[in-house]
Amino acid sequence: MNAAAIETLDRESFISLATFRRDGRAVETPVWFAAMGVRFYAFSEAKAGKMKRLKNDPSIRVAPCNVRGVVHGDWVPGTARRVDDPQTQAKAYRALLAKYGWQMRLTNFFSRLTGRIEGRAVIEMDLDLD
Repeated sequence: MNAAAIETLDRESFISLATFRRDGRAVETPVWFAAMGVRFYAFSEAKAGKMKRLKNDPSIRVAPCNVRGVVHGDWVPGTARRVDDPQTQAKAYRALLAKYGWQMRLTNFFSRLTGRIEGRAVIEMDLDLD
């Protein structure tokens, strides 16, 4: 894995995460993410469409983007899965908190307030950054 490529991508605030429908069409969603070692982590509503698509097809592609999902870099292929291990989930949230700071704390606060934090899932991504 290319350490420089990991570091360069991790400096971005958002990536567009493309998951694939059964018919092969990509669905792109801007997400927060953080690098931890050679893998990247994001979170999502556990019942979101992207989680259902990942269950059916772990293939993904990602590209740096802005908050609205406008891509401004090259697409990188990879695979992703839902993380079920509580220790890995905790490490992923710590990495996201370290990267996004007060924004992540505010998101977590409102997620707890509305009861949505329990409905989250962590996504682990292995990207082909060579």
